[in-house]
Amino acid sequence: MNDTDALLLLCHGARDPAWARPFEAILSRLQADGRWRPQAVRLSYLEFMAPSLVQAGQELATLQPRVVHVVPLFLGTGGHVRKDVPVLMAQLQAAHPDIAWRLHPSLGESDAVVGAIADWACSLSAAPAA
Repeated sequence: MNDTDALLLLCHGARDPAWARPFEAILSRLQADGRWRPQAVRLSYLEFMAPSLVQAGQELATLQPRVVHVVPLFLGTGGHVRKDVPVLMAQLQAAHPDIAWRLHPSLGESDAVVGAIADWACSLSAAPAA
């Protein structure tokens, strides 16, 4: 278990709360996994939903982590990740300078994720026709 770091997952957000279910499932798995303190893993949103990245980051800061790993759960690295997220990260760093706020690449930049999606799509060819 990582006793000194925290993990902050960042999603886009949507007006329909059902949209967040897959991300909530990811959060639940991470909290149950045992590699992170359950309270040190949070989900946040850029738009339409709460908590925001800054709100969730402030909640994590109360745990006094050494590092907060921020992971954008975006398939592509578009304008939000390139422009909006760095501004929010700077706000968190200014408010909590004793914490290292580490922005990681978007989910879609991971070879493992791209491979898993491709494998899943390839598996559809073996599925019986509807």
